[in-house]
Amino acid sequence: MKWMVIVALVLPAWSAPCSSTAGSDGEEGLCHVQHGTLGTELLLRCDAPGGRVEWRVNGTKVAASEAAAGGDKDQLLLRNASLAQEGEYSCHHPGTGKTLHRIRLRVGSPPEKPAVECWAVSYPQTVNCTWKLASEPRLETYFITTYRHGMGAKENECVQPWAGAGSCSISDIQMFSITPYVLNVTAVNPLGATMNLFPFIVEQIIRPDPPEDLRVSPIPGESKKLLLEWQPPSSWPFPQYFPLKYLIRYAREGANSNRTIGPYEQTSFILTGIRPRAVHHVQVAAKDFTDYGDYSTWSPLVSGTPWTQP
Repeated sequence: MKWMVIVALVLPAWSAPCSSTAGSDGEEGLCHVQHGTLGTELLLRCDAPGGRVEWRVNGTKVAASEAAAGGDKDQLLLRNASLAQEGEYSCHHPGTGKTLHRIRLRVGSPPEKPAVECWAVSYPQTVNCTWKLASEPRLETYFITTYRHGMGAKENECVQPWAGAGSCSISDIQMFSITPYVLNVTAVNPLGATMNLFPFIVEQIIRPDPPEDLRVSPIPGESKKLLLEWQPPSSWPFPQYFPLKYLIRYAREGANSNRTIGPYEQTSFILTGIRPRAVHHVQVAAKDFTDYGDYSTWSPLVSGTPWTQP
């Protein structure tokens, strides 16, 4: 299947406050924020009448060096931009010291393509999606999240719980549809934007949260048995209509390996044939009963010891 995507993106004007440090003549001069990419050449402009100025960074005169050139002209070239070069640059009249212009320089990287995952942990109500950037761009980055049910369908918002949350949710789910949903996660910062299109079929991404409230209890009079009881995950909305099945993983304390058994449909189980007086560690995982999707992660470890003769 071939996907054709047209994205129109308008980058906002990015701004940040400059410091209130005034020039030597008591005037601040014009100020704006400039962003640059790490490892590139950056050109700062003063646009001063006459073309000759004095450049300063954080109040200190900029001297010509391998890292900077043109310190007496109305353009300052910074070579191989680094985090050490961030700060407030200002250009001044060489005779009076009057502040002509100020630039708050911030250095970072354009956002990389987000790595996206989506899972239906609350099937059939909600699909939850998360994303991460492989590296930190060091600049304020926000995310636009939308989805379509089929490429020709209306675009809808994948709702983020708060700005910068790194997750969003889709609540309008059509069950058993063979038409893929397509999530668009677009990362945007002052240096650029990049997106990832993530197609999915809802039933293929079902993955419940782990079972809850696991209890491991001795059974009176039974020295080689343990009673296991648990609850379906509270995020699974209709266990009576969409039942789960469960795997059990357990190991004796000090053993080199564990054992996995199941799946079982019930939310309790009696472990038999275990070593008397030994501590056993137990976990449970859940999956959709019809075998769609994946198993949950394992529940937190719970330990128990069989009944012993008083």
